[in-house]
Amino acid sequence: MSYDKTVALAARAELERRRSQAQETARQNLEGFLSRCPRAVEIRRELSSNASEAARAVVSGGEVRMELEQRKARGLALREEYDRLLKSQGLTRRDIEPQYTCPKCKDTGFVEGRMCDCHRALRRSIAYRQLSAGLPLESCTFESFSLDYYRDDPAAMKQMGIIFRTCREYAENFRPNSANLLFWGATGLGKTHLSLAIANAAIEKGFGVVYGSAQKYASAFEKERFSREAGEGTAGDLKNCDLLILDDLGTEFPSAYSNAGIYDVVNDRLMSGRPTIISTNLALDGLEKRYSERFASRIVGGYAMLGFKGRDVRVQKLNR
Repeated sequence: MSYDKTVALAARAELERRRSQAQETARQNLEGFLSRCPRAVEIRRELSSNASEAARAVVSGGEVRMELEQRKARGLALREEYDRLLKSQGLTRRDIEPQYTCPKCKDTGFVEGRMCDCHRALRRSIAYRQLSAGLPLESCTFESFSLDYYRDDPAAMKQMGIIFRTCREYAENFRPNSANLLFWGATGLGKTHLSLAIANAAIEKGFGVVYGSAQKYASAFEKERFSREAGEGTAGDLKNCDLLILDDLGTEFPSAYSNAGIYDVVNDRLMSGRPTIISTNLALDGLEKRYSERFASRIVGGYAMLGFKGRDVRVQKLNR
């Protein structure tokens, strides 16, 4: 799964924090225990010496079975004494050993070179928090989308029913090679709601979703235009995520540079087969005028176009 790099960095920082905290807690418990129980320090030395002598006996060869049994019995007696000392201080071995949040990967995020399930879950959680910051993500679900607001217009009701079912099916079957969608229509018809509902479902499946307005990314392109830092920056994040949702295309301040940046991202994702959802108030002729004939052509050839109809839902809610 490909996430915004800020998600990966945040997940790595959280894993490091968890690991460090577990190790530091164990270290403090152990130091406190040893300072209160000098005999425990002696036992640790004796255990180390006992193990070294056992290894030396094996290396030297000869008949060592009896000596090894004696060493084993000695080690067992020392560990039992050590445990009794721990108990006298209200501790167990767990208290002086790091208790990682994930015992499987010990909070490294990886097991035998593969990403641990805990790491994937953490990335999903962070992605959700980042995406939901300032957005009504929890309230924008398929369950909360009501077709009642379109009943006054039979044609709109029929069209929005088709769009709703299309979006729900898209979310249920989302894959990194899913189709591209263009949501177009007037404001307040549910484009953002259904975009976020799809985002919710994709994140829940473990996919990396980047959601933002065209204005936000156009501003980022302009800012990075004069940056001395190397790399693709915002464009790289938008090109490489599993699902890009570009909201309110056409509302950004027009400039040749930002237009080129948006086209580059849209075209790159088309070429690489990564799905994008675009919402806009502009019809195709409006996109052609706002951007270029080439841009509109890429949309026609590479996107399933869903035209939203009806009356502004937000106005209807206010009047109820």
